[in-house]
Amino acid sequence: MSCNHKRDDSNSYRYPTASLGFTLIELMISLVLGLLISAAVIQVYIVNTRTLTVQQSASEVQDSTIFALQSLNDHIRIANLGNPITSITDGTANGGVVLTAKNVGDNAAIKAAYMTISAGQTVNDATKGWTGISNIKDVASDQLTIQYRNVTPNSLYDCEGAEVTAGSSDWVIERYFVRLLDPDASTKAGVQELVLACDAGRIDSAGTVTSFGGDGTVIIPAVEQFKVLLGALTDINNLTYLPAKTYLDLTKGVTEESGKPAITTVKLGVIVRSDTPLITDSDKDEFIVLGAENVLKTDTTRKKYYRRSYESTVLLRNARVMSVTGVPANNN
Repeated sequence: MSCNHKRDDSNSYRYPTASLGFTLIELMISLVLGLLISAAVIQVYIVNTRTLTVQQSASEVQDSTIFALQSLNDHIRIANLGNPITSITDGTANGGVVLTAKNVGDNAAIKAAYMTISAGQTVNDATKGWTGISNIKDVASDQLTIQYRNVTPNSLYDCEGAEVTAGSSDWVIERYFVRLLDPDASTKAGVQELVLACDAGRIDSAGTVTSFGGDGTVIIPAVEQFKVLLGALTDINNLTYLPAKTYLDLTKGVTEESGKPAITTVKLGVIVRSDTPLITDSDKDEFIVLGAENVLKTDTTRKKYYRRSYESTVLLRNARVMSVTGVPANNN
């Protein structure tokens, strides 16, 4: 016996099924939480990006400066090489540090703008020569000029990479100075694109100067300032570091016979910046270089960069000054 029952689905359409979804409050809460998470992620990204740019900028400054300064120190260390006179002054013939015309010989016609110069000095005809250009407020950059002769059995290379053959009778003259990245550009009042360059030339036995007085080769890019101090024996016991101008003023009227203070060391200071701009609202603009405070020029349009100062002290290889004090003999 079968019994058929007809299903009554009439009640299933009597009450509509409730719609599923977010309420307005739930949607607002979701949006707020999403915005908070997004803000946190963006903040972490910004912090990481700033840290990365600082590390990259610091690496750029270190890489471009450490190796360049090491090469610069090597060249300064051989200043006065080949000169039998070891006491270097502003009157020493073929002296390792070129301060006056006497240092390069009376026959060598070298402009004053190509010699060792410090802030406060004035020179005529500074075309392609020292101008004191700097990105530091009220403080000019210096220029260092050295010379040497290759008396070694091996070839040497000047700061522009040209070979100096062994036993050459020519004197190599090199000057280190700050110039615009684009040497043909015009200077402006604010922060500029500056580099530390080296210009190398030769002086033959007749005093003819060749390949000297140009734009030179860039050895440190993105430089803000370059300072030089000369370490001189102002008395028998004291070594004093002086700018070139102060040293020249100190030796005015003093003859070699009466004892000019001999230059034995060179101290360098440089402020270098990175190539990569920083992602920040401000950057460092105050620096201590060779014991003096330096402040970057005011320029609201300049980009923010990582900057650092470096110092180096070089003892001139062929500038030994010794003091021998006699000791009374013991008669006992």
